[in-house]
Amino acid sequence: MSSSKVDTLAVSFAWNIAQLERHTTDGVIYTAHYTVDAKDGTYSAGAYGSIGLEQPDEDNIIPFADLTKELVISWVQEKLGGEEKVAEIQAALQLQLDEQRNPSKAQGVPWSATT
Repeated sequence: MSSSKVDTLAVSFAWNIAQLERHTTDGVIYTAHYTVDAKDGTYSAGAYGSIGLEQPDEDNIIPFADLTKELVISWVQEKLGGEEKVAEIQAALQLQLDEQRNPSKAQGVPWSATT
């Protein structure tokens, strides 16, 4: 029996909040702009998006100054569609890394450019 070794590189995914849009009267955010970066030590890929957030109930308003990046990222991921959509976004970035590592397309000419 022969076995083939699959070279797997550890890929890290980092979610971040690039910008928030809020009402100045109450500090409630209504749009979050987010980024997702994928890196494997050699290659990198990224995605950017924005999503509207719903107005919370008056009893659930968190003051703008008390918001954390982790909390807003959780809201964004939930609004996008939860774990399933997060996995879909990260899988698309993984495909971009795979394409960089093993390109399926190339360009050029087969003859020397000096002639």
